[in-house]
Amino acid sequence: MFDLPAIQQALQQFGLDGWLLYDFRGSNQLARRIMQLTDDSMGSRRCAYGIPAKGTPVRIVHRIEDSALDHLPGEKQIYLRWQEFEGALESFLNGKDRVAMEYSEKNGNPYISRVDGGTIELVRSFGTEVVSSGDLIQLFEAVWSDEQWKMHQEASVLTNAAFELSWKLIADSVRNGEGVEEKTVCDAIMDHFHSNGMTTYHPPIVARGPHSGLPHYETGMGQETLIRKDDFVLIDLWAKMDRPNSVYSDLTRTGFVGEEVPQNYTKIFEIVAAARDAGIEKVKTAMAAEEPLPGGDVDDAVRNVIENAGYGEFFGHRTGHSIGQEVHGNGAHLDNLETREDRQILPQTCFSIEPGIYLEEFGIRSEVDVFVDAQRQVHVTGGLIQQAVIPILKEY
Repeated sequence: MFDLPAIQQALQQFGLDGWLLYDFRGSNQLARRIMQLTDDSMGSRRCAYGIPAKGTPVRIVHRIEDSALDHLPGEKQIYLRWQEFEGALESFLNGKDRVAMEYSEKNGNPYISRVDGGTIELVRSFGTEVVSSGDLIQLFEAVWSDEQWKMHQEASVLTNAAFELSWKLIADSVRNGEGVEEKTVCDAIMDHFHSNGMTTYHPPIVARGPHSGLPHYETGMGQETLIRKDDFVLIDLWAKMDRPNSVYSDLTRTGFVGEEVPQNYTKIFEIVAAARDAGIEKVKTAMAAEEPLPGGDVDDAVRNVIENAGYGEFFGHRTGHSIGQEVHGNGAHLDNLETREDRQILPQTCFSIEPGIYLEEFGIRSEVDVFVDAQRQVHVTGGLIQQAVIPILKEY
């Protein structure tokens, strides 16, 4: 449900004069979600929805698609000529000093930079400053309801159980002397998801040995995919309840097919775990102190641990991502490597913390999900946090 009072309250909270939502042929998926435009309602002409911090919004639509935004509150301005479109924008922007759009300065954060440069130039030509709508998007796209938080906890129990199932399957297969294919373990996880009313956009990663050193390895596509005794195994899995508005659980753990874990694996795991825990502590400290916390600051805290241990060059991705109805959601990511993430971590949002060290022989990643509730309490979900590489044949 579109909540105009809540949006206008947020605009006032952020000191903004308005929010200009603009789309052309699906170019701005973030704006389309706020405007509640579905994929099957794709138009062929430009539309814009101007929301002032106070007062009545304006719907700017083309004559042949004049009903495109009729589901939203506000006055309608219909244009035919391009001059009329620009005039309607100028009329909305008149007297507004700062307006939010899906824009990122110097494209530092391409996840939210959805409006083309020419449109930004047009808005600026009317004397209005364009600022990023990143935190506004979070409030209305990434903040979870109580129902979503409950569904995430339910999904977390089931994703946690998927690891137990996987380790046992590997142990039983190895004891039988046959071993087990990566793909077989992957299929067992997918069966577990389906039988428990879950869904996912992509099968999990099950990676043995050197395959685990590839962060986005495609299960079963490497050389020698049979998991045997004395193999190292990484499993990364994600799923959500198969219900409307459900949100993901996304976890990664590692195991060794043996009774005792060799020191070379333990050494790297301990560095990764220390980095993971530094990220969790960074979030807890900031939330307790009610301090603003950009996602990039958490990435820095995690990355510093790995760099100080001498493995910075082997940690080649961001620390974590927003989690929502998509596994990679539209809230703040934990990233000061690939993008400049200056969006704030907000209450009632969820994100992963998943540092990794990826060597030629093997790679270790430890991934947990973190939810900050409305009272700024920090919850790490998905069962007990992994404290050591699992000796699969000893524990299962």
